[in-house]
Amino acid sequence: MGRFFTRERFGRPQVLAALLLLAFLAQCLWLVERGWRSGAINVEEIYRLERGRVLWERRVGATGYMLTTPAGPENEQDPSLRPALASSAYDANHSPLWYLIAAAPLILSRGLLEPGNIVELHWLAASPYLVFGLLLGASLWYVSRRLFGNAGGYVALTLYCFSPGILRASAVWSAEPEVGAAWGAFGAIFTAIAVAHTLYAPREVILWNWRRIVLLGLSLALAVGSQFSLVIVIPAALAFMLYLAPTRRLDATTIWAVACGIALLLLYASYFFQFRALLRGIGHASFFDISFRAFAMPQAYHQIVTQLGQSSPALILGLPAALITYFAWPRARYFGNTAPLLVATLFLVLALGTPHYPGLGFHFMAVPFLFVFVAGVTADLLETRHRPVALASIWGLLVANAGWNLWELARVARG
Repeated sequence: MGRFFTRERFGRPQVLAALLLLAFLAQCLWLVERGWRSGAINVEEIYRLERGRVLWERRVGATGYMLTTPAGPENEQDPSLRPALASSAYDANHSPLWYLIAAAPLILSRGLLEPGNIVELHWLAASPYLVFGLLLGASLWYVSRRLFGNAGGYVALTLYCFSPGILRASAVWSAEPEVGAAWGAFGAIFTAIAVAHTLYAPREVILWNWRRIVLLGLSLALAVGSQFSLVIVIPAALAFMLYLAPTRRLDATTIWAVACGIALLLLYASYFFQFRALLRGIGHASFFDISFRAFAMPQAYHQIVTQLGQSSPALILGLPAALITYFAWPRARYFGNTAPLLVATLFLVLALGTPHYPGLGFHFMAVPFLFVFVAGVTADLLETRHRPVALASIWGLLVANAGWNLWELARVARG
């Protein structure tokens, strides 16, 4: 126990990171509290909870995860919910896992799906995504600090903790709960990179990496189960592993295949081990619905820039500066900076080709990777003779971004 609680694991950097995450959580709780005070009933939120509750009660037939509208007092009191609850038996974008996660808090509280219980409903609906938001922030800090040192970790986590888009998704404030899928995609890419780096360790590959293999499988299942189109992270993870371990590609492919098997098993479990339901669910899934005409539409590019600004105003200035530095300065063009930039670019291209959902989901997935990229380039600049200028610039950007975000929260309080 004494070896675990060391200064390296629980020192000043970890304390500062924890304080930033607490500030993030406080902002999320504020948004959740304002959500139930408004008294508005989110039909989509009720739908996710009801559909997930039905799945937890194992009302799954051989035809798929079909939802039959239960005859209960909640639907009699609010007939407007019936059309949403009685929609298609299949969701082309999400597996049952998405609904099971959404309704997991209802396991301890039954019979709350009534408009009169708006307070309990709103907190129950938000609680899983508050946890995912904290976990994604902690993962972002861990990865950025390992790649770029304390400075990179602080920059990435500060951008994350004061990102309006991340806050809205974590608090489910007029936004789709995509933060679980984002954590899965982020974890899949960087766990694959970590596994590839350990292949050169002088130990048995499979046994030594079993924890990371399981984590990779969990990440893939969470990403694909939350958004079918994130199946793209599976070949992306393999590509990084093969690139980083050119002399151990068979081992890398074996580990990747085992992780994919774990992910498939978890998705199979979300269909309650009904093979026909799994096949039909996959058959109705929409993995890629790209419109190539969107790439020739100027408004599609304008939409991407607008969404980036809404997700994090700091990216409007920080990202162009980081890109200019990256392409103009050879020192910044190394794998630690290139990997998150490549993944973010992939997601943004897919978002461009799918202007509607899941394009908005792809855009959200790109944001944490962009934070890592900006943090990496910033950390490089802080190691040059121009450190004072770089330090003043990044401090100004982070403080201004945080201040703007807090001002927007104050505007929410004023209605």
